[in-house]
Amino acid sequence: MKNFYSKEPFLLESGASLLELTIAYHTFGKLNQQKDNVIWICHALTANSNPEEWWPGLVGKDRLLDPNQYFIVCANIIGSCYGSTGPASLNPETGEKYGINFPLVSIKDMVSAHQLLQTHLGVEKIKLGMGGSLGGQQVLEWAAKVPDLFDNIVVLASNAKHSPWGIAFNEAQRMTIMADPGLLDEEGDAGKAGLEAARAIAMLSYRSYHTYQKTQSEKSDEKLDDFLASSYQRYQGQKLQKRFDVFSYLSLSRAMDSHNMGRGRKSVEDALNSIKAKTLVIGIESDLLFPVQEQAFIANHIPNARLEIIDSIYGHDGFLIEFKSIASRVGALLKDTIFESPKSAYRLRNRRSLGARRMEGSGKGLGLPGTETF
Repeated sequence: MKNFYSKEPFLLESGASLLELTIAYHTFGKLNQQKDNVIWICHALTANSNPEEWWPGLVGKDRLLDPNQYFIVCANIIGSCYGSTGPASLNPETGEKYGINFPLVSIKDMVSAHQLLQTHLGVEKIKLGMGGSLGGQQVLEWAAKVPDLFDNIVVLASNAKHSPWGIAFNEAQRMTIMADPGLLDEEGDAGKAGLEAARAIAMLSYRSYHTYQKTQSEKSDEKLDDFLASSYQRYQGQKLQKRFDVFSYLSLSRAMDSHNMGRGRKSVEDALNSIKAKTLVIGIESDLLFPVQEQAFIANHIPNARLEIIDSIYGHDGFLIEFKSIASRVGALLKDTIFESPKSAYRLRNRRSLGARRMEGSGKGLGLPGTETF
């Protein structure tokens, strides 16, 4: 991991400023002489700047995004706790951690930070910008802000404006965190109970009914308590609180809520229409948090866009897991053949039973303790 430092005040969309800025980032491979081999990956809510860690099926040697061929960049978003300026950083004015007083950061602010790093790295053109969920929100905002920067973009399980449904999920999690009586304690466990509970709520939106039915059903009809699904929720909460800052979770969930490509522009549709890059929009049909209608909306309003729907039992987390399906589609985009192949069938009505298709999947590795959710 490397760090870029800026001592200039960083003005936020809210009107507040960060007096100085640190951006943690990873690069893989080298920028070629033509400077036309850049892949810029934008990460999701609780991930870090190392996509080889959380997208191992896509990024790495002999993978689709191979450092031997591309110059791959991923920056940790501001507000996070993995190296970039966030709530765990020291406030230069007070000499203490920002904590709960960290100012509101938006998706547009994250893009502005990416642009600072872009200039620092000497990147003038990006062959492919790619991100899922909150990462996809960044890619869309950036591609609309600087239409000539990207040749191609891939947006997975994301939207052009965060929905009331998504905001409600995030607010429920924040309410849980704020209800933790130890949130503002100065001890090491401050806010951890609230963060665990918030993550358990989030898991319900990241997976689906059929995910839990496939992986957390009891083998016996005689059980009265301590069900597999219960222990799974506790496990996921404990796993996150061990690696993530509670105030970053609050900050980044608010940033996701702020996502609205129409703000400061004529409309959301007009913002999407301004995107010039060849665009691949990928949805996960079982996604409850970012339903495929949202990806269809994006594809319908970007001039040169294609919609692909992946039929998966993984729910929203499919964008982190369905490597083979994603790689085949992104590979076709990079080869400039994606618009030649038949489109994925997508209909809002008269589809074969979702439940039937979910239960046909093998579910290999699904919901097990080793499955990481970012």
